[in-house]
Amino acid sequence: MSSRVSGELEKEEDEEEEEEEEEESVNPSEVKMSQIVMPCHSNHRQELSVGQLLKWIDSTACLSAERHAGCCCVTASMDDIIFEHTISVGQVVNIKAKVNRAFNSSMEVGITVSCEDLFSDRHWRVCRAFATFVTQRTNTGQKVRVKPIVPHTEKEQVEYSVAAERRRVRMLHDDIIRDLLSYGSILPADDSAGDDAVAAEKTKVESVELVLPPHANHQVNTFGGQIMAWMVNVATIAASRLCQAHPTLQAIDMFTFRGPSQVGDRLQLKAIVNNAFRNSMEVGVRAEAYQEDGANRHINSAFMTFEVLDGQGKACTLPRIRPEPLEGGRRFREAIARKKIRLDRKYIISHKQSEVPLSVPWDPRNQVYLSYNNVSALKMLAARHKWRLSSEKDKVQLYTLEYKSMLSVRVEAEVDVPAHRAFHLLAELRNRASWDTHYQKCELIHQVDDDDVLYRVVTPSVGQGGVGSPTSADPGKEILQDFILLASKRKPCSSGDPYVIALRSVSLPTHPPTEGFKRGEVLCGGFTILETKNNMSLISYYTTASPQVLPYISTDIAGLSSSFYHSFCSCSKYLASKRLESTSEVQTDENQATSTDKPTVDTEADTLSGSLHSTKL
Repeated sequence: MSSRVSGELEKEEDEEEEEEEEEESVNPSEVKMSQIVMPCHSNHRQELSVGQLLKWIDSTACLSAERHAGCCCVTASMDDIIFEHTISVGQVVNIKAKVNRAFNSSMEVGITVSCEDLFSDRHWRVCRAFATFVTQRTNTGQKVRVKPIVPHTEKEQVEYSVAAERRRVRMLHDDIIRDLLSYGSILPADDSAGDDAVAAEKTKVESVELVLPPHANHQVNTFGGQIMAWMVNVATIAASRLCQAHPTLQAIDMFTFRGPSQVGDRLQLKAIVNNAFRNSMEVGVRAEAYQEDGANRHINSAFMTFEVLDGQGKACTLPRIRPEPLEGGRRFREAIARKKIRLDRKYIISHKQSEVPLSVPWDPRNQVYLSYNNVSALKMLAARHKWRLSSEKDKVQLYTLEYKSMLSVRVEAEVDVPAHRAFHLLAELRNRASWDTHYQKCELIHQVDDDDVLYRVVTPSVGQGGVGSPTSADPGKEILQDFILLASKRKPCSSGDPYVIALRSVSLPTHPPTEGFKRGEVLCGGFTILETKNNMSLISYYTTASPQVLPYISTDIAGLSSSFYHSFCSCSKYLASKRLESTSEVQTDENQATSTDKPTVDTEADTLSGSLHSTKL
């Protein structure tokens, strides 16, 4: 949590005002909390302690979840939290929480924390968080089903749609760590770190807390925010022992509550510095609960990133760490893997589209986040409300959207083909050359997994003398473009969701730009396929106008010219011809759609009741 200069605050305030320009709706699950920071809430620097802030965040989010569910709920997990600013004594903390989406018996709650200075009438954002809450089972052990969320505003529609992708990444988080370590790119710890290195054993902290009634929530379970506050406390002590200064908590990695704790439990908290980088350190914390005569139960593990700031707010250089024997080496390597993931997320996901290159480097270690970004970008584009109908011909409609100096196009039509069948046919890009004249050639580079595939697409270049160009000076001279595309496909997460086929450019060291081809880039594009009545599908194609894509669509903006119209007509004919081409294949598709289109298993809810694998620090 570092203070920023006033210029940055003003920029953030302007961005928040742009977001607030959207229409407001009354969300029944929305809960707001405002707290003035008193000295009892602060640390030695007269700043709001992160532990206290986490208590308020958890309380507000829980009330929102329970307002929507109509029953008692518990915290299942919390996504990454990055603290952007400090909050001083006398300032006001404003917390807003509302349910973004419900999944069977679990819900994603979005939380926004902002700070208000009463004397200058200024507001700025402190952090955003996404928490997962699950309903408690009934006395008979039955799950409580949660009613679905109905988004009203554009912002709610975006959060609703992207929540499914966040949930997918949440469930894969532990696998991402394991896969990253298995690639061998994380080097083992260097035991001979030098005489100036601090032994990790010196940073160990152990503390025991007795859970009393004031620490419990209205369900007589230990308050999740209180557990987080205790964990922050021991983590701060461990970080202080390394740097021999007062550290500042910058971020908390995604974590999961693995079981409940009740009044009368003893909570044993253990913390240690896992790794120290140049300007930051990772502290791991483990919380276990036990009764006087019972075994320890693993409640939670968290990983927190600290920095030490000088008088100007700049991060200081930290001492090196010498891992402890045995488990220390594993924790050292895992800390590096988590830092790699944090950087991937920051580069691929957190940046605005206009601030990063169109072709983001692809490798197996960032594949999950590229896939997330790919699908989320298309879902966010599809959720925009200000699409304008430019033209229509034979029920093929063309829409345009101008948003933040970017032009996007949507072409859609209803097709007499079942949605799951259309999805199966359109997801294979190698078939597209048979109906789309813009696809001269499409070759498979790498089948990453069932959902993600890398392709190289060759197209005629438009507007520079290429085939099909209305401005071609020499029609016989063909200038080709090629694109390296990541195709990410998703089946519906729940009823009413579309099938998604998202496309974006990536760069591959194995496929650099070559002579004779102009390398093009696609920022965001792809298909959404929504099942409609009578076994038909509403197929929508989206593309965002990068410099290489704009010439293909510029002639279609004023009116539905032959390019888009004929491409969509060809697509419809192709789908219709393949609709019943293979009866057995269609039957297989239907069986798969029946099994996979059901709402996914509510893993968050099962986390609290099923047997769990303990995470070691």
